[in-house]
Amino acid sequence: MMTHITRQNFRILCDFMDIRNFMTEIYERDWRNGVPAPFLEYALSSTWMDTYYTHRWRMWKEGEKIAAFVFHENPISDAYISLRPGYEELAEEIVSYAANEMPRQNGKNKLVLFEGQTALMEAAKRAGYTRTGGYNERVFDFSKPLDHPLPEGFRFVEPGELDPAKIAECCWRGFDHEESEGPWDGSCESTLRLLVTPHATPSLPVAIENERREYVCFAGMWWTPENRLAYMEPLCTVPQYRRRGLAAAALSELYRRMKPLGATHMTGGGDPFYEKIGFEPCIGWTFWEKKDS
Repeated sequence: MMTHITRQNFRILCDFMDIRNFMTEIYERDWRNGVPAPFLEYALSSTWMDTYYTHRWRMWKEGEKIAAFVFHENPISDAYISLRPGYEELAEEIVSYAANEMPRQNGKNKLVLFEGQTALMEAAKRAGYTRTGGYNERVFDFSKPLDHPLPEGFRFVEPGELDPAKIAECCWRGFDHEESEGPWDGSCESTLRLLVTPHATPSLPVAIENERREYVCFAGMWWTPENRLAYMEPLCTVPQYRRRGLAAAALSELYRRMKPLGATHMTGGGDPFYEKIGFEPCIGWTFWEKKDS
């Protein structure tokens, strides 16, 4: 047993930077050690994230070195685990903590593990979890070109000239909130909140506007130079402008902006759209649940 390991619950006001450094240190392109740092920072900075239970997140440490971290994203019942290579002996304890101490919804919780997190998967099986699903997220390798043209009648907004209100409206409509929740209420606080996060890169996102200067497509970017990672989040197109090649053009523009900075790859998503434009399967998401949970 690792008797030199200490346990500490997460303190949102002072532990984030240490966790961010930990995530950049253990990062692998296929997320075999856990999610990249921008995944958590984007969530914590977003209005859709429920931060009520962050005090239940836990770190395992050897001295000042973080060995492991468990946290939730959205929904709160989905637990993610980051585990530093060499500390696989902690897997059973971490899974037990996630199963018994992390928040639940309707009495249930779920482990979100990635292909390559073998020790955690084996510990989950021993704890009574069964793999219930998953998908493969696409990533674009910058050793290849990405050059999809911008359709006629549209233009890229100049870097540094992005309008937070227009971004907020584009995302509201682009994620179909208008259909289910009504028109955008005019607030841009959610965008302003993201723009002032510690590692935001507000000059790098891409917005495409129509001839009336309305934003109709938006692709966010969280440049993570430590990992040469172009973390793309979010991506959306206003419904009436979909299937015109705007998203492909936006990602191509991100490629042109990020490659000179030293980026080697860019995240995408699980939608087949990404593979159609040159992204390749890379990150294997797996979901684990207990039948009696």
